[in-house]
Amino acid sequence: MPGAERDYTALVRMPWIPAEELFALLVAVSFAAGLNVYATVATLGLLAHTHWLALPPSLALLGSWWVIGASVALFAVEFFADKVPAFDLIWNALHTFIRVPVAALLAYQASAGLSPLEQAAAAAVGGAIALAAHGGKTAARVAVTPSPEPLSNAGLSLGEDVLAVGITWLAVRHPYVAGGIALALVLFVALLIRWVWSALKALFRGAERVLAP
Repeated sequence: MPGAERDYTALVRMPWIPAEELFALLVAVSFAAGLNVYATVATLGLLAHTHWLALPPSLALLGSWWVIGASVALFAVEFFADKVPAFDLIWNALHTFIRVPVAALLAYQASAGLSPLEQAAAAAVGGAIALAAHGGKTAARVAVTPSPEPLSNAGLSLGEDVLAVGITWLAVRHPYVAGGIALALVLFVALLIRWVWSALKALFRGAERVLAP
């Protein structure tokens, strides 16, 4: 409908959303990007293209079909690569240099209406939250990979995919709820990483005692 198109265009050109709501949305989306950046970008693009989400002009590119198509294709590759035991550790290590920078860039572009200092702060927070999510994902894989059956990796990866898409969708509909969930998960991740690190140190100490003459 022409009227609906005019309403959408007007919404995009208005100041996007209140700063508090923007912060909650960025926290949730950054966490999702730390888990699966391709699924997050594809979800944002599809929501924007179908007019469920009015992106600011600085992120309008996400709604283009070529960005959506590229994100979906890369998500399909990651969907399988991330579920192979041992190889998923290499895959996730390499994606440290993709998920975190992309999350920081999304946060920076989404906050284009703020001051340069606030934009830089948003990018730093987005990158830090994505790093926390990525670190928790990697720590969980380190803990699960030694398992003798491969279904643990596949199940964990599938859960991460669903969480990335779900929390991105929820951030669009209920940003405060999604932001709160993401912050709670960041705290959980911090505890998980601490537990995995303690378990690895105990494992190495046990190996040293066994190998000691």
